[in-house]
Amino acid sequence: MALGKRKREQQEMWVATTDLPKSPGHPFYRKLNQLLAEAGFDDWVERLCAPFYHAVMGRPSIPPGVYFRMILVGYFEGVSSQRGIAWRCSDSRSLAEFLGYGPQERTPDHSSMSRTQQRLPLEVHEQVFAFVLRLAADKKLLHGKTVAVDSTMLEANAAMKSIVRKETGEDYKEYLRRLAEAEGIKEANDEDLRRFDQSRKDKKVSNEEWESKTDADSRIARMKDGTTRLAYKAEHVVDMQSDLVLAATISPADHSDAQTLCDSVMQAQINVGEKVEIEEAVADKGYHKASTLEMCAFMKWRTYIPEPKRRHRHRWTDKPPEYRAAVYGNRRRVRGARGKRLQRLRSELTERSFAHVCETGGARRCWLRGLEKVTKRYLIQVAARNLSLILRKLFGVGTPRSLQGLMYAFRLLYFYIMMFYFSIVMYWRRPRPLLGRCSLRKDIPAASPPFHHKTD
Repeated sequence: MALGKRKREQQEMWVATTDLPKSPGHPFYRKLNQLLAEAGFDDWVERLCAPFYHAVMGRPSIPPGVYFRMILVGYFEGVSSQRGIAWRCSDSRSLAEFLGYGPQERTPDHSSMSRTQQRLPLEVHEQVFAFVLRLAADKKLLHGKTVAVDSTMLEANAAMKSIVRKETGEDYKEYLRRLAEAEGIKEANDEDLRRFDQSRKDKKVSNEEWESKTDADSRIARMKDGTTRLAYKAEHVVDMQSDLVLAATISPADHSDAQTLCDSVMQAQINVGEKVEIEEAVADKGYHKASTLEMCAFMKWRTYIPEPKRRHRHRWTDKPPEYRAAVYGNRRRVRGARGKRLQRLRSELTERSFAHVCETGGARRCWLRGLEKVTKRYLIQVAARNLSLILRKLFGVGTPRSLQGLMYAFRLLYFYIMMFYFSIVMYWRRPRPLLGRCSLRKDIPAASPPFHHKTD
């Protein structure tokens, strides 16, 4: 075989379509397209989005099915930004085939994704999320009787340096310079301001006094690693039997867990429709509040929420009697064996859903600004996670990377089986020495018959 050399001259300008290389496609994305085609997703979403486009005038936009598929690609490939998604789709022939583009066609740019996202309202994204849940219900995978609720923080697309005071509109550096001048430090440079900021006491930055001038909906919050960032709060309502996320809500980071529990469970009930009725809600002790438990009891939801340790006992003299009944009923259920079992399962399922969506799916860092835009993107990413669970139940593989790992596992299993087989064959075919006649080792002489003495 001769050595091949890379062509350095200019390539041909015109190439026939039949001469273009064709991609065999990725088996995972072919299965995903097959699942969406059986459910009639493209026709359904085009009818859903038709009122937001002009019937005749204007340049045709990218199909809505392509837009939502590009967000699915972002989850499955672990790409967080829209620029990265557009580049990944244009670089991969198998992904272009998944979007419905041939080798001679260009895939959509990131600006097309941004315009489509701005044009389509939040209600369309919510209906796409509910469509995936109906697909799971048609496959007999949705239960929804008992749900687990938990929340996490998403880092906003805004820096702490961009915060300004609500009263005066001055930024943090101007605020420090004013405080330094009040302390007698005049004409301070940046180094002097840093030392002054580190030395002063009672240093607090609250959402009541500060806001971001680039993302007004973001709030100052403490992240999982202990750092302070501008963030949003994402809350999941997970089906404890099927592991599907029934609702994914985005709220400001300064909203407490007890404040958003009922809204999230109600949104989950709206998403699943009348086919499933939610009866039980399981959460951690951060959701425990008397008014929240009473509202859940009013909605006929049995709660399993551990009670945090308090210094003093409850005083029910200034509260309605329904609060006391709801708190004591929740306490009785939590202390039971089933309540403890549900708490262990809750921590496993909710943390797994956040790990899939935020860590491997690339949603921990928001690249969009505004509560509505962040909610649109996050909803479709969680819908992609539900699709991966459906594919895993139907075909045994939920992500493209797990398919590669499955093939590697089959190869490894085949290797170990063949090694075991050859070891058995070689064991039975090995040469065996004759007992008492010869030896396998050359330094040991063969055994001789015993010597007998003659006797009279």
